Amino acid sequence: MRAYAFRLYPSKTQQNELEHHLWTEKKLWNTLLEKTKKRYGEEGRFYSQRELQLMVKDSGLYSQSAQAIAHRLHRALQVKVRAKNRGQKWGFPRFKSFERMRSIYYPQSGFSLDEKLQVSQFGEISIVQHRAIKGKIKTLTLKREASGKWHAIFTVEQELQTPKTNKGPAVGLDLGLNRLATLSDGKIIQNPHHFRALEQKLAAAQRLLSRKHKGSHNRQKAAKNVALVHEKMADARKDYLHKSANWLLSNYSKIVMEDLRIDEMAQKGHGKGIHDASWGMLTNMLCYKAESAGSEIVFVDPKYTSQECSGCHSIVSKSLRERIHQCSSCGLVLDRDVNAAINILTRATAGMAGSNACGDEAIAPSLKQEAAPFRAR
Repeated sequence: MRAYAFRLYPSKTQQNELEHHLWTEKKLWNTLLEKTKKRYGEEGRFYSQRELQLMVKDSGLYSQSAQAIAHRLHRALQVKVRAKNRGQKWGFPRFKSFERMRSIYYPQSGFSLDEKLQVSQFGEISIVQHRAIKGKIKTLTLKREASGKWHAIFTVEQELQTPKTNKGPAVGLDLGLNRLATLSDGKIIQNPHHFRALEQKLAAAQRLLSRKHKGSHNRQKAAKNVALVHEKMADARKDYLHKSANWLLSNYSKIVMEDLRIDEMAQKGHGKGIHDASWGMLTNMLCYKAESAGSEIVFVDPKYTSQECSGCHSIVSKSLRERIHQCSSCGLVLDRDVNAAINILTRATAGMAGSNACGDEAIAPSLKQEAAPFRAR
């Protein structure tokens, strides 16, 4: 299964209709949830999925879109029941405001795609289809972003293809904040610090928003400006990470990384920097792109990768401020992050402790620093 997202340009009339549809979905969700809570309080049981489906008839929505609302509520209630059976405290699904209802779902029918997107109840909507869709389209989601932009997201079923053969070397990858990633062969992927680049602009937009009266049109405009800054930041970050992941997978057949608990690390310190670097997003991209690229992603134990000497494997204690690894035992002097990346690669070699890979021999890394494949703009 693959997802394709394309930008939509609805007319003013269509945009009003789309937003009215979202408003109707919001009212339907809240009505179903209110009735469900009332029945649970009186009888101690929930409505079945079939009963919820019957309740959404003649709602004014496309039939399958209305049923999708009922299915979503039923799944949320099932999660609550399973949590209660495990002894966990779990509340009801929440009532939704208009701002929290952002998508219209067509699970099977009601749409067709040609030069324009034909959608039931909205007619032909202009779409920028920047690439061809390969496979059979299964579902459509019309999504409204916080900035007011609309996107069409198609879920597509594709036939399994034979993965490419990647003859590149193996490499260790050490994630960081000053540099996004340092490789065991000395190459560096720079960290553009997207949040830092737009931090002042975002702060100014948020100050203007805080001065507006709640519920006013001026506050809506100010909130849209804040959303546009966030969107620009997120788009730049996503574009950079996609390019970085593609570069790594096109040059290396095996990428070894630390199995980091990113959320815990962010809570303990440097949370802003970690979330701005988006280690988790980069890791996720590498994992789902690796199969089609013919590459392998391996995770190893991160313990002492920065402290261990890659030459003699003795422990050399150093603070975060020390950026050079100097080993008194074997005399090795090396960049701290390159030393860690070599240790990461070594742990994935067959027979080494902490490895979850086997069969491949580690390739001797070049310690020569090279120009970064991507640099901050």
